[in-house]
Amino acid sequence: MKRRVETITIEGHTLEYSVAGKGTPILVMHGGHSNCYEEFGYTGLIEQGYSIITPSRPGYGQTSKEIGKSLAEACRFYVKLLDHLQIDSVHVMAISAGGPSGISFASHYPERVITLTLQSAVTKEWLTPKDAEYRMGKILFRPPVEKWIWKLISSLNNAFPRLMFKAMSPQFSTLSFQRIKTMMDEKDIEAFRKMNSRQRSGDGFLLDLSQTAAISSKELQAISCSVLIMQSVYDGFIDKSHAHHAKKHIPGAVLCLLHSWGHLIWLGKDAAETDRIIFEFLES
Repeated sequence: MKRRVETITIEGHTLEYSVAGKGTPILVMHGGHSNCYEEFGYTGLIEQGYSIITPSRPGYGQTSKEIGKSLAEACRFYVKLLDHLQIDSVHVMAISAGGPSGISFASHYPERVITLTLQSAVTKEWLTPKDAEYRMGKILFRPPVEKWIWKLISSLNNAFPRLMFKAMSPQFSTLSFQRIKTMMDEKDIEAFRKMNSRQRSGDGFLLDLSQTAAISSKELQAISCSVLIMQSVYDGFIDKSHAHHAKKHIPGAVLCLLHSWGHLIWLGKDAAETDRIIFEFLES
């Protein structure tokens, strides 16, 4: 995918971002372990005439972790990025662990947001120190350990893509692997392999773990733009209660529960339906 990747310095801190495509701007808050090189769902949007701006969130890529001392502080820097790009308002898409960032941005800067789309998104307190996943994440995805964990995952994925997809799919879906296989094809396995090759945690994932409780129902209630909430009923990574929580508290929000294979709603034979729903929402 052709994209421009740049960094800007704001108040002594670095913010990395990418721009792909031309047209109406979409600001993407990428998920955990990702960065400005994210690409799930991008191709269809670019072909529909949108440009996609993806900042590496604090601690990810080359973006300074200090920008993320709070969600509100990070959003202040995203506004400065839009000012730098001379963009008045954007559609916002918040993915997975990027959900709190998108919610905070739409809540605090309504004049800069046209619509908000939450995709498989965290919308309330997620993992806590009581959860085994939280404790494991704090161990495996802290610098500098995370660098070697992702190198190992990437190497295994490149050598054994189908085997690794089978091993890792239970993290993303509640379906059996036999059912998942019927919903995927070779290009999806390749997209999964590429995802694991570009992912890194940096300091970003630990920031994500510490900030999911920062989103309050009051912030959700303050969102005034049109909101689309999308999540698979088979999501094995983010509980569906997050989608229902957002629907309950965001005025006028539309909840769309998908029957795609799991958390990564841009993969699988139902991905075209995901794209169709997004296009219709944005164009309406």
